[in-house]
Amino acid sequence: MGFADLLDEVGGFGRYQWLHVTLISLPGLLMASQNLLNNFVSGIPEHHCSLLSNYSVHNLSHYQVDEQQLFRAFIPLDSSGNKLDGCRRYVEPQWQLLGANSSANASHAQTEECLDGWTYDRSEFLATTVSEWDLVCSLRPLKQMIQTIYMGGVLTGAIIYGGLSDRFGRRSVLIWSYLQLGVLGCSAALSPSYSAYCVFRFLSGMAVSGVILNGVSLKVEWIPTKERTIVGTLTSFFFTFGQMILAGLAYWLRDWRKLQVVTCAPQFLFFAYSWWYSESARWLVLNRRSDEALKSLHRVARINGKPEMIDKLTLEVLHSHMKKEIESSHSSFTAYDLLKTKGMRRISICLIAVWFSTSFAYYGLAMDLQKFGVSIYLMQIIFGAVDFPAKLLALGMLSYLGRRVSQAACLFLSALVIFTNIFVPTDMQTIRTTLACLGKGFTSASFTTVYLYTGELYPTVISSHLCAFRQTGMGFVSTFARVGSMAAPAVLILDEVLPALPSVVYGGAAVLAGFFACFLPETLNVPLPDTIEDVEEKWCGRSPTLCQKEDVSLKEGVACDGDVVLMENVALKDLKEPEVTSLNVL
Repeated sequence: MGFADLLDEVGGFGRYQWLHVTLISLPGLLMASQNLLNNFVSGIPEHHCSLLSNYSVHNLSHYQVDEQQLFRAFIPLDSSGNKLDGCRRYVEPQWQLLGANSSANASHAQTEECLDGWTYDRSEFLATTVSEWDLVCSLRPLKQMIQTIYMGGVLTGAIIYGGLSDRFGRRSVLIWSYLQLGVLGCSAALSPSYSAYCVFRFLSGMAVSGVILNGVSLKVEWIPTKERTIVGTLTSFFFTFGQMILAGLAYWLRDWRKLQVVTCAPQFLFFAYSWWYSESARWLVLNRRSDEALKSLHRVARINGKPEMIDKLTLEVLHSHMKKEIESSHSSFTAYDLLKTKGMRRISICLIAVWFSTSFAYYGLAMDLQKFGVSIYLMQIIFGAVDFPAKLLALGMLSYLGRRVSQAACLFLSALVIFTNIFVPTDMQTIRTTLACLGKGFTSASFTTVYLYTGELYPTVISSHLCAFRQTGMGFVSTFARVGSMAAPAVLILDEVLPALPSVVYGGAAVLAGFFACFLPETLNVPLPDTIEDVEEKWCGRSPTLCQKEDVSLKEGVACDGDVVLMENVALKDLKEPEVTSLNVL
């Protein structure tokens, strides 16, 4: 008997679970908005140098040309020859360029930087952080730095809030994260400077991590084992819908401060109703708060229409069901355990490469929507919608081709698409957009695959105690996904050196990870390992006797109760609780 049996006795997946899952999943609609917000908040409008201070368009109205042609006397064309240069202007006006049928050119005319600021086109964006603080030309890298700083906050939040949730509970930290994201996210809209905005985005990233990490934990710890997989799959689509919602909000508002408020203000609503949540009964018992756990279980039974269980379920019954979990609560495991033996080391290194490169390529594509020459709002909708077939494709490949082939194929195909797009001319917008969507789809499928694959590769236990070793492994390798998402925006700066260079880096990383994936063992229709000994013997061709010569003391283990944890942003810390099943949240 275990905690899962208790959940079945108090109603299984009943009315409480439906409400619980729905209310915790709703904020997921706005988690995509937070992760991809920089596409719109820091969109780069068309721009060019402001006119020389001694001239104005109105004073030059005697020239029989339209305003756009008039700027030709002041602003040179860019390297493509199709539009005005965004970072240079002529030192002296080139009047000869305004003559009718003039064949004159000013290629040798002296130019200078935009000493009087920039003029921005307001047709696509009314206002962004770029136009607010002139993050163009030499300051353009600061635009990408905003996203890198935000992702740094997500990584930091995973470590900090993961530890705090073990100490203070999932519910308390989740409630605090809602409030923090609401307050600091809205405060970011009032930022008087670039530096202040970056600070607010970093702290918002921490809160986002707290929402995802503790929301997933609290959700699945109240779901019976057999329903966890389907619930995790269905609720993962909240993030997908959220990407399309972001496009609609950004198109409607077109002002970065308004968009910042609208995507963060709903957190106050989530904060208000989050007090209805029940703390994880499993966590309460393991932290010697069995009375509160019992009250929570009675409440769930009452909501699920099982009032007869209130008298039957006592502290003695609760402790008898969780005896093994209580006894194992003093066991702790760290990331070091993932690297002790040869087989575990091989698996961990390969998974690190796959997680990093998948996230690296995913955010490299998702955070550079303006380069495709199509409306950024339309691109965001398409990029969101492509996740639906991508996830279905991944599930089909996993069932028929196996885990290893699916993982490697997704990475190689995403790399192929990224490389192909380098050679497509910029004026062939339809082809470039189609290839970009395919690349986004394959990286999304790679994410879906690696979540499942990681949970199957790591053993359930490493000692005679019940533990969450798979969760430790998932937390360790998925941390490198956050590192990849931090690095991805910074690489976009390389397009100033060579426009194709970012794509070469993203594609190269995917190819490298694809080769690493080929060295992972296949897990389709293979019994999952319970111990590190099982890993060494089953997937590395080594006997338990040889494994013991590694100077690692390993004992036969028992399987954990419940499904595998597939959780992103789990902190690198000692985990002391039974594993749970998670969502596929990017």
